[in-house]
Amino acid sequence: MGAMAWGRGPKPVMVGATGADFTTIQAAVNAAPETGAVIRIQPGIYREVVHVDKPKIQFRGEGKDPAKVVLVYGNSAASTCGTSCSATLFVTGDDFFAGGMTIANDYSKHSDVPSQAVAVKVTGDRAVFRKVRLLGAQDTLYAASDRCMDGRSPCTVKRQYFADCYIEGHVDFIFGDARAVFDRCEIHSIPHIAGGYLTAQSRSKPEQDSGYVFNHCTLTADPGVKNIYLGRPWRDYSTVIFMHTKMGSHIAAAGWSDWKGVPTPRLPTATYAEFHSSGPGANPTAREKWSKQLTAAEAKKYETKVFLAGTDEWNPTKVK
Repeated sequence: MGAMAWGRGPKPVMVGATGADFTTIQAAVNAAPETGAVIRIQPGIYREVVHVDKPKIQFRGEGKDPAKVVLVYGNSAASTCGTSCSATLFVTGDDFFAGGMTIANDYSKHSDVPSQAVAVKVTGDRAVFRKVRLLGAQDTLYAASDRCMDGRSPCTVKRQYFADCYIEGHVDFIFGDARAVFDRCEIHSIPHIAGGYLTAQSRSKPEQDSGYVFNHCTLTADPGVKNIYLGRPWRDYSTVIFMHTKMGSHIAAAGWSDWKGVPTPRLPTATYAEFHSSGPGANPTAREKWSKQLTAAEAKKYETKVFLAGTDEWNPTKVK
């Protein structure tokens, strides 16, 4: 459908196959004003690549089942300019919101050639995902900052919040250098020939202040999946914290792995820690020696309202 006139008020627009303002999500984003927009998405499968480069864009899936509102594409690192170009959804605008939908990269379902294939790449600040399903295999979620890796500048650490989400993959499937919190999320591992890794956080300098916190999450896996590590350091100061998280038996006893093939071990400078892990995958006495178990006092600084506050005192738990 063609462009439509946007009013100044908050009236939402609808995306759908019939009877809607737009038939594609990208068309709705393109037509949105620079002040933001609420984009409601009808149940259906939207096979497209979407770029959100404006602030305050909201995607709200219609209905009660996130599995019925699906944004999907099948690019890969091999078919584009690399991992960072392979996403189905790119979010560079600040104050983005997505809720009640599925965002997927289905490359692995159509090819036997292994490749990174991102479902979501988000480098915007104050991004919120609620009740969103993120599906992929290798490198599903690229939760990143802006120009912070490998000495690039100016470096701006970006904050992101994922609540009640389902995130699926096998190798490094939550990766990047954002400052992100995952609240009450299910992190699900699918089969891979050589086990897998939940995270590959990439904080490259101590002062960058990025890291991932998983709070009250559940770690699950397909039947038969085992030898899954909580994370490996993509860069020297990788920071990942698991708090109050129930871990399945698929989690390797050591918990954490170094990044193999680099000249200097990264685990000694990484920050890998847990607080009150539970379930058969919780094994504090067998954990890798460089990881640690937090005290209650140490854990307080990783609570959502503290960890993501920033100078603007952002509280994403209020963003619905």
